[in-house]
Amino acid sequence: MIIDERTATFIDLMDKGNGAFLDMIESEALADGVPIIRRSTQSLLRFLIKFSKPKRILEIGTAVGFSALLMSEAAGPDTHIDTIEKYEKRIPIAHANIERARDAGECSMDAELKRITLYEGDAFEILPTLQGTYDMIFMDAAKGQYINWLPELMRLLPEGGLLVSDNILQDGDVIESRFAVTRRDRTIHSRMRDYIYELKHNDQLETVILPVGDGMTLSTRIK
Repeated sequence: MIIDERTATFIDLMDKGNGAFLDMIESEALADGVPIIRRSTQSLLRFLIKFSKPKRILEIGTAVGFSALLMSEAAGPDTHIDTIEKYEKRIPIAHANIERARDAGECSMDAELKRITLYEGDAFEILPTLQGTYDMIFMDAAKGQYINWLPELMRLLPEGGLLVSDNILQDGDVIESRFAVTRRDRTIHSRMRDYIYELKHNDQLETVILPVGDGMTLSTRIK
């Protein structure tokens, strides 16, 4: 927790929520031990999409499809979402949840206007195959790979595009010395520090770090 528990609880209590269908998907995921984006992160994503009105969104890290469905609901009726998931056990659940949303008429998912395309496999293999550009990219996958995916993300991000990276503060561990974290976590600790530094010092990006959820960066491409 980046901010204190009482403040986070107060902020979450003020949130209007997502509606019964997404609440059900969230509850099922949490019961199964699947990590879901935090309430404050959900609120920020909804705001960013309502504000920027992206037509193409790329998500890395589908999990069970919750965040893709949330973004779909927040987006306009002609928004297309591509989402990538590597973990084989979660892929069928994500497919099922997307179909459940369509069957229930949730998320304004008109079959001819709004689609979610789920790419199955490793982002290292899938990202180079993607064509065109994305108005918004949401990254919520293997934290140690953010820095390695960045060159492909820059290829896919146009000027004015928005890159949102979740969980970048790692429950506060990223601010610690590498010797203060467990040996097994030192690689991801180092890579995340490198990633944050690159976002803040890349002359093609303007980046802000926010203490939302477990830390987020918002980066817009300026040239």
